[in-house]
Amino acid sequence: MNYIDIEKELIPYRFDISLFGEMFTIEVHYNSDYDFFAIDLERDGEVLVTGEKLIYGQPLFRDVMDNRFPKLPIIPYDEAGKENKVIWSTLSESVFLFVADEGAGG
Repeated sequence: MNYIDIEKELIPYRFDISLFGEMFTIEVHYNSDYDFFAIDLERDGEVLVTGEKLIYGQPLFRDVMDNRFPKLPIIPYDEAGKENKVIWSTLSESVFLFVADEGAGG
């Protein structure tokens, strides 16, 4: 498994990323009042989703996913199993946005 590195010191920021051979633009936001992160996703200039909250162990975009979205799930997860929240102190410290390898999942 690989993961998407989130650079918290740059938030809010956006970056382009190739996922499973397709280019996407991700924009990362942080809500300091309630200590959570949200993601916007674009593909080819089309906004696919805005304000997708990062929830530990839950695939991103699960409620809206169709063929325009990344082919395999992106899941906030702590490989060590010590954390269960995606908050400022855990994201990119112990909790990462994991994506399946291109060869995985059939």
